Amino acid sequence: MIISSIWLKRVYFPERNKRAKNDKGKSLTSKTEAKKSDIFTYLRRYWMLYLMLLPPMAFFIVFRYIPMTNIVIAFKDYNLFQGVWSEGSPWVGWKWFREAFATKDFWNAMRNTLWLNFLDLLVGFPAPIILALLLNELVFKGFKKITQTIVYLPHFLSWIIVRSIATRLLAPANGVVNIFLMENFGIGPIDFLMDKTLWVGTYILAGVWKEMGWGTIIYLAAITGINMELYEAAEVDGAGRWRKLWNVTLPGIRPTIVVLLIMDIGRILGIEFDRPYTMMNDMVKEVADVLSTLVYRLGIRSFQFSLTAAIGLFQSVICVIFLVSANTLAKKFGERGIW
Repeated sequence: MIISSIWLKRVYFPERNKRAKNDKGKSLTSKTEAKKSDIFTYLRRYWMLYLMLLPPMAFFIVFRYIPMTNIVIAFKDYNLFQGVWSEGSPWVGWKWFREAFATKDFWNAMRNTLWLNFLDLLVGFPAPIILALLLNELVFKGFKKITQTIVYLPHFLSWIIVRSIATRLLAPANGVVNIFLMENFGIGPIDFLMDKTLWVGTYILAGVWKEMGWGTIIYLAAITGINMELYEAAEVDGAGRWRKLWNVTLPGIRPTIVVLLIMDIGRILGIEFDRPYTMMNDMVKEVADVLSTLVYRLGIRSFQFSLTAAIGLFQSVICVIFLVSANTLAKKFGERGIW
């Protein structure tokens, strides 16, 4: 019956059907035009914001995305004098990847990179969270501001200066730490920068000391965004400072913690150059040589640009895999993630 009634309407009322189709077409057209007008109105109103967005976009396009085209040297026998795209730099496929994976230095550097970054994540990631929570609990605002300024300052020191400070503090003969240990506990002298195990601990603690204060900025900003009514409600329920911290402050900054944790996991195979290079010496090279120093040694000193490009590309791909995996895992546990 339904099919027959539809057929009768199409046969005996063709003009009504045409008018209905025309009305639908007009309504769709009007909606599209309304959307376009809304977009143009929005752009006219906020055009200065988009104008301000152009310089950073141009920077990233010119200095980030365009240079990515030269990553093809990882698949070429690159000739510095002939250029990337000339016949003097022929395609060699996966040759440089096979050569990198066949060397002992590559696997040693990769192991050290993963180990040092894992320790940094284990020790260095919670440090700014704990410091931010402690700073938030300070009652005297003047003392809080002075403390924040003091803990921020190490971030602005270069690793050359940090290495010099560590050398003076940890010197076996006249270092402050060794003098303190010998006079009070009869221990020492200990060469912290020459022993492999102690060097790893010194490397991690130096990084925590330098970046812990700077990392608190984001967490303190997240804490200020927590609704104060939640603290008032907790006080009404009889919660003390510890309970408010555990049940209000930490859940309030949990999305920020998750996002920063995902980003840190995404950098698990990426490591800066200046920190391990300045802290390293020949006695601890076995545990201090990482991918960034290996790339510097092979690429800048030995001019093996294709080999180091292959190592860098492999490093980037692994970092992306870790980033996507961490983000997917966070979403499965009900967190927001970074996209």
